[in-house]
Amino acid sequence: MIRSMTGYGRAQQTIDGMDITFEIKSVNHRYYEYSSRLPRAYGFLDDKIKSHLQRMISRGKVDVYLFIETVDAPGSSVTINHTLAKAYLDAYKELHETYGLREDVSVSVLARNPDILTVHKSAEDEEAVWNAVRAVVDEAVARFVSMRELEGARMREDVMSRRDTILRAVEKVEERSPQTVKEHMDKVTQRMRELLDNAAVDEQRLLTEAAIFADKIAVAEETVRLRSHLDQLEQLLSGDEAVGRKLDFLVQEINRETNTIGSKASDVTIARLVVDMKAEIEKIREQIQNIE
Repeated sequence: MIRSMTGYGRAQQTIDGMDITFEIKSVNHRYYEYSSRLPRAYGFLDDKIKSHLQRMISRGKVDVYLFIETVDAPGSSVTINHTLAKAYLDAYKELHETYGLREDVSVSVLARNPDILTVHKSAEDEEAVWNAVRAVVDEAVARFVSMRELEGARMREDVMSRRDTILRAVEKVEERSPQTVKEHMDKVTQRMRELLDNAAVDEQRLLTEAAIFADKIAVAEETVRLRSHLDQLEQLLSGDEAVGRKLDFLVQEINRETNTIGSKASDVTIARLVVDMKAEIEKIREQIQNIE
């Protein structure tokens, strides 16, 4: 299924005493580009998350945000720096005696000073933490991918509609091209008769002229290749792989064949059809810039 490169997903769960929130968003980019914001204590998860996402995302500038709050931390302990606490109390006493300030030092006041109390957490099992985080990551990514696929379906519908419009124009070019040869020969014949004052016209000369002109404006090879490219476009849009880069190249080929038809055409009707085709090709080009 075609996917857009733009998407967003978010998930939150409480697992093993950790409140985990994960967000992921992406925008257009030629390749897979990853950036993250993780708590410093969980920096070891960065490479794991990057590799895990790369299995599911081929292209796009991906930004992820991980928030972890410990709501239940068994094995944690608090220690008191008694030496520092006594130093603070001595300083408070000196301020009281020197400046005559009211002595109102309480436990809560003393504990607010830096480094008086230190929280020690038990060593975390990195693999267990990753397993918990991965569950949240997968939930967010599922929503992210769903959004990308929904947008991709809309894009596919639009591109297919424009592809069908181009194909109808190709059919009209194929119908019109032989007529231009006949109309050209009628004009040449009329002109020769006028110049020769209605004398007999050299039919062999006319046939030669017709062959030269027909070869000059022939677009059969271009329309055949164009049809083939349009068929391939439909096949790529119906597949399950990431095809953004292939589509970009294919649209270049479609545009090249269309330009060739336009350069060969000496007919107003065909020229207008080519203009219409190029307008649709440009709109397709814009759309596929957002396809993964």
